[in-house]
Amino acid sequence: MDWILDLLWKPDSVAHIVFLYAFVITLGVMLGKVKIAGISLGVTFVLFVGIIMGHFGFTANSEILHFIRDFGLIIFVFCIGLQVGPSFFSSFKKGGMSLNFLAVCIVLLNLAVAIACYFIWNGRIQLPMIMGIMYGAVTNTPGLGASQEALTQLNYHGPQVALGYACAYPLGVVGIIATTIAIRYIFHIDFNEEEKKWNEETEGTHQKPMMLQLEVHNEAIFGKTLTTVSNFLGRSLVCSRIRKEGEVSIPNSDTILNQGDEMLVTCSEQDAEAIVAFIGRKTEVEWDNQDAPMVSRRILVTKTEINGKRLGAMNFRAMYNVNVTRVNRSGMDLFANPNLTLQVGDRVMVVGSLDAVERVATVLGNSLKRLNEPNIITVFVGIFFGILLGCLPISFPGMPTPVKLGLAGGPLVVAILIGRFGYKIKLVTYTTQSANLMLREVGITLFLASIGIEAGANFFDTVIHGDGLLYVLIGLLITVIPLMIVGICGRVFYKTNYFILIGLLSGSMTDPPALAYANQVSASDAPAVGYSTVYPLTMFLRILVGQLVLLIAGI
Repeated sequence: MDWILDLLWKPDSVAHIVFLYAFVITLGVMLGKVKIAGISLGVTFVLFVGIIMGHFGFTANSEILHFIRDFGLIIFVFCIGLQVGPSFFSSFKKGGMSLNFLAVCIVLLNLAVAIACYFIWNGRIQLPMIMGIMYGAVTNTPGLGASQEALTQLNYHGPQVALGYACAYPLGVVGIIATTIAIRYIFHIDFNEEEKKWNEETEGTHQKPMMLQLEVHNEAIFGKTLTTVSNFLGRSLVCSRIRKEGEVSIPNSDTILNQGDEMLVTCSEQDAEAIVAFIGRKTEVEWDNQDAPMVSRRILVTKTEINGKRLGAMNFRAMYNVNVTRVNRSGMDLFANPNLTLQVGDRVMVVGSLDAVERVATVLGNSLKRLNEPNIITVFVGIFFGILLGCLPISFPGMPTPVKLGLAGGPLVVAILIGRFGYKIKLVTYTTQSANLMLREVGITLFLASIGIEAGANFFDTVIHGDGLLYVLIGLLITVIPLMIVGICGRVFYKTNYFILIGLLSGSMTDPPALAYANQVSASDAPAVGYSTVYPLTMFLRILVGQLVLLIAGI
């Protein structure tokens, strides 16, 4: 029976460590799927299972625990950075500024309430523990990891801050949802009215590509080239096919329009009416049944050498006699502007003869198998430079310790930059959503299991005999007060749509369960819009703000 005892209790055994992590993560993920009143804690349940196992003496070598914890955190944070990178800078554009301003206010108010509680209780709870409570209250695990990494830099040997996180987290999730419900009743929100207003606000704002079949009837454009007609209109359009006297061909910029010519045009929805009025009238043509049939096909960009090239620089029309009408990126159709930069993973709509389209497919790659292969080089190059950046000491006058972005902040910043600008240095940043989620889930479960196992030995003593209930109270204050203040101000002063507002509140706390609740009460995509608009900046600030406070305080 010695082998069983070694498997269960020998902390330096590889078999014991893997066995323990596998059990904690498996049971935690299973319990995380259980919903109570429609709310689940998700993967965070791994932390609680780890705490229970640690309490009963199931642990591992502390150095190994710290390595697995930090490695999991790095993988998790880097994948988040890759995900939010493409939209990080665009979230500051018009329309997103006010939402991001409100989200930043929530982040700062969370911190203000946490520090106020520290002084109100006259330092009874140490500042590091206050930071742990704050991150549990705002349900932000990466921020907890960043704070722990900062404490490692400062050689902190006090109580595990994960204890405060674990105490505050459950009511943090409930408090976010309860606040959105309270705001609904304070302002007597009518869901149907909010849905109607949202639909009116968003009608016509999405410039999606639209296909038109037109017959030329405007005498003013007879004998004019396609380029001239486009310049007259002052609107972008792509003519993918044209039929003259019964013969179908692929037009170019010098193609001359005559009366009765039939055109297949792609343009944005908002320009369609003006284009129809200017060129002639709508018609119906069976393009696939013509004597010179053309095909249209979505071709996948999978060759790395295409990554970062402008669409116009590819000269598809001149070299292959085909037209590119639109490009689909991450599920969104983009108009085929010559200045559009192609990226691996784009789906390009190409129109032309079958042979020509096949030649373009060869140029772009069009290999789904190749696209599904993970770009490991990009991940580890990013982590390499992220660690370098994170370990770089930055000195500020009056601060006792140089500031470092750390093992969380460094990879996060580099991942955001790679996600947005990686194509410019020929780095393929495309990762399938399933691959990104897999790496993130592996990283976060390893991190949570590690801090749970390490903190478990003292958790129940802290809750039962210590200040555990005070941690819960402070966490609730940190959750509710900022959300109520910003939620009311957003409704009163910014007239924010309720569904956008609850998405904003969920995104500012980076809390998927709250977003899931918001999606349940709304039939529109408004909560998701509010959530995704503020999520990138909020996640960035959450990860940095706690460790900066600890480093500045020099705890």
